[in-house]
Amino acid sequence: MTGSETSPGNPVARVRVSLAERSYDILIANGLRRRFAAEIAAALPRPRAIVVTDETVAGHYLAPLEAGLAAAGVSADSIVLPPGEETKSFAHLERLTAQCLDLGLERRDTLIALGGGVIGDLAGFAAAILLRGIGCIQLPTTLLAQVDSSVGGKTAIDMPVGKNLVGAFHQPVLVLIDPETLDTLDRRQRLAGYAETVKYGLIRDRAFFEWLEANGGRVVDGGGGDGGNGARVRAIETACTAKADIVARDEREAGERALLNLGHTFAHALETATGYSDRLLHGEAVAIGMCMAFDLSAELGWAARQEAARVRAHLESVGLPTAPAAVAGLGLTPAAMAGLMRRDKKVADGRIVFVMVRGIGEAFVTAAVEESDLETYLSKVLG
Repeated sequence: MTGSETSPGNPVARVRVSLAERSYDILIANGLRRRFAAEIAAALPRPRAIVVTDETVAGHYLAPLEAGLAAAGVSADSIVLPPGEETKSFAHLERLTAQCLDLGLERRDTLIALGGGVIGDLAGFAAAILLRGIGCIQLPTTLLAQVDSSVGGKTAIDMPVGKNLVGAFHQPVLVLIDPETLDTLDRRQRLAGYAETVKYGLIRDRAFFEWLEANGGRVVDGGGGDGGNGARVRAIETACTAKADIVARDEREAGERALLNLGHTFAHALETATGYSDRLLHGEAVAIGMCMAFDLSAELGWAARQEAARVRAHLESVGLPTAPAAVAGLGLTPAAMAGLMRRDKKVADGRIVFVMVRGIGEAFVTAAVEESDLETYLSKVLG
């Protein structure tokens, strides 16, 4: 059974992902990073781990984590990779796995992913394939990773023709989230994660979307009670609980879990077109993609145009892009974008599978979008 538990005497929110023998907990609390080492030590099959992080995150959190693990009696090495989406590649996967093996990795050892979605995806994939599978603990330090990529076991690297096309389902053994790590991010990075947070409201929780309309600024920028991060804790816990519920019922995306891809078919095409670069962050692409999904749903008569306008207005109010025109120098033709979308891993029997909507909180999966309708819509928004 999934859910969350919070008590006045214990400020840690606990969300359970129920997957039989692969079940695990997500712990969420301000300042939790000071207890990361103790929580990790208690979860390890043996006191041996390898921390995988990037150069940016290492400067903030690696030394305290290493010191804490040593004090807890855990022997740990660290591998520091370059930051950025470009690191989710075969070249860096090969480098990471080779370094792990050079360090004498054994099957009862554990990889610790300390960072954002790139590190979480890459380290998780490495854990899935090293020695045919070892444990992985996720310590997500970005909002995007905290509400989405660290939970659910999707791991992958990018290919030149598309995003996340090579990977594996490999559940973590524990996820530890400290919203205070968001204070070291710039606003653009926090906004990128906010787009994935809004997604849960748009899929099937209209009340959460309405709460975000009133509190989104506090989620992005902090403020309010509980050390300035009370809204963040609530948003992260709500998102993780929603994802845990879906993953428990559909671990390998045979049905309901596909709803979590709202906007992503459009988004991944835009990311591929921009070379997975800082020109367009994943969350920015998702914000655009979600607006496109609502707009296309409205064009096809499945949703009211007022609903699409409301979503766009909220995303714009916090500062997220909402249309392909926001991507400088995109230069993507309708035919080219449609071609990229056809390479998406969710294509079935040659047809693009979309997450469409009937309104806010009412998403559904369909392969019934005709190519002619898609091309007409893309011609309208891309020019």
